[in-house]
Amino acid sequence: MTTQTKNIAPYAIEPFTDFSLPENKKAMEDALAKVKTLLGRDIPLHIGSDKITTEDRIVSINPGNVDEVIGSVSKASQELAEKAMQTALTAFESWKKVSPAERAEYLFKAADLMRQRKHEFSAMMIYEAGKNWPEADADTAEAIDFMEYYAREMIRLSETNEHRPLTKVPGEDNKLSYIPLGVGVVIPPWNFPLAICVGMTTAAVVSGNTVLLKPASVTPVIAHMFVELMEEVGLPAGVINFIPGSGAEVGDYLTTHPKTRFISFTGSKEVGLRINRLAAETAPGQIWIKRLVAEMGGKDGIVVDETADLEAAATAIVASAFGFQGQKCSAGSRAFVVESVYDQVVTLVEEKTKKLVVGPQEQNFAIGPVSDKNAYAKILEYIEIGKGEGRLIAGGGKAEGNGYYIQPTVFADVDGRARIMQEEIFGPVLAIGKAKDYKHAIELFNDTEYGLTGAFFSRDEDRISYALEEIHVGNLYINRKCTGALVGAHPFGGFNMSGTDSKAGGHDYLLLFTQAKMTSRKL
Repeated sequence: MTTQTKNIAPYAIEPFTDFSLPENKKAMEDALAKVKTLLGRDIPLHIGSDKITTEDRIVSINPGNVDEVIGSVSKASQELAEKAMQTALTAFESWKKVSPAERAEYLFKAADLMRQRKHEFSAMMIYEAGKNWPEADADTAEAIDFMEYYAREMIRLSETNEHRPLTKVPGEDNKLSYIPLGVGVVIPPWNFPLAICVGMTTAAVVSGNTVLLKPASVTPVIAHMFVELMEEVGLPAGVINFIPGSGAEVGDYLTTHPKTRFISFTGSKEVGLRINRLAAETAPGQIWIKRLVAEMGGKDGIVVDETADLEAAATAIVASAFGFQGQKCSAGSRAFVVESVYDQVVTLVEEKTKKLVVGPQEQNFAIGPVSDKNAYAKILEYIEIGKGEGRLIAGGGKAEGNGYYIQPTVFADVDGRARIMQEEIFGPVLAIGKAKDYKHAIELFNDTEYGLTGAFFSRDEDRISYALEEIHVGNLYINRKCTGALVGAHPFGGFNMSGTDSKAGGHDYLLLFTQAKMTSRKL
């Protein structure tokens, strides 16, 4: 073990903030007040050391108060995207030669600074993404975790010959090293606009790559806060280039660019499949197969058998369905319950859902707004479809407020092939179906094109063993909710149309941003 490694404390998950404590509540209120004074600013592109302002803008608004502008963000054109590509290519030539330990140090410094300003980052997400306090706090904590974890992972990979030696061959000195790929395009989602943005970007950067960061158009301001943080810790210019822009214009251009080495994407199935198709075509002058790291969502759920703790199961169903308004790729939008306890569970879910109060995220209501106008219209349309596919037992429409507020909605008695059971709604809508027994419930659960997360509630060890083998998802949880993966503890990624099973926050993840080079020297 090197001296460098010995001096680094073991990775530990960042604790969540307890807002029931008066001092923590006051700290968040102060952060909200401070961040509110920063809203409405003009935000430039960052290409190398240049800050570029454009006439074409992305205007980010508060989804819980549509009259409030979060920021006016300059929008990249294809010409500026090309400038960013050339800048990143130049920066790569020097960045790839920086030692893994030194690259990791930038992440350690950034994590420390973010920890000191945790509530400010959370406050910006409360305003821009519509998260309540605990959801925003968990997002910021996860961003810190990603930087801490990937920094250590890069150091570990750089010492692979020490920890996982190659088979000895007499008369040879054989070594395996993990070298960077090149320039990558990072396209994060709006629903975890800090954590996933930070995780995708820093994984690529600490591995020695340079990136073109195209944030989600719904949440570009919080992404810019992260870019500013990385500049503050001294990350060399051109390693991260901040280029918000249209997916059709800038996204497609960079995906098909011959110098793009990899695309790291988190978002919808439709966009992910489009990126996969475009990236698969070999552009003139391209000398590699582009690598795609894609996480594309899910139609997740919870299975409950008759031996389960029904109170715990119902609590988990509601938390999984309605945390952050159901706008998580891991959200439990389906539940399958065996018929002997079906009515009991449905009643408990109905009671718990009706206790959820909708209101402004700044005031920390349980349920805030959905992301934007398009999502609002889409979710309300699915609720109308649901009224023809199941029995409405809670919610069912718009909620009051000057924003995109929707009532937490539950449909019971829904067939497994119904649209609201099969299609990703990405909103506060839950469908519950009845199963003959636990095996039938698992069959119904598996009957989807997705395979991201799921949960199984049972007290029977044989049934749990069966579920562990038969439920086909990337992340399976027993007797707990199906959301809330923790970096280092629950490597995250799914099967089938849920993506490339990338396992973010796990030991395998940085391998996706590196290439293994073996060297053999005759002694």
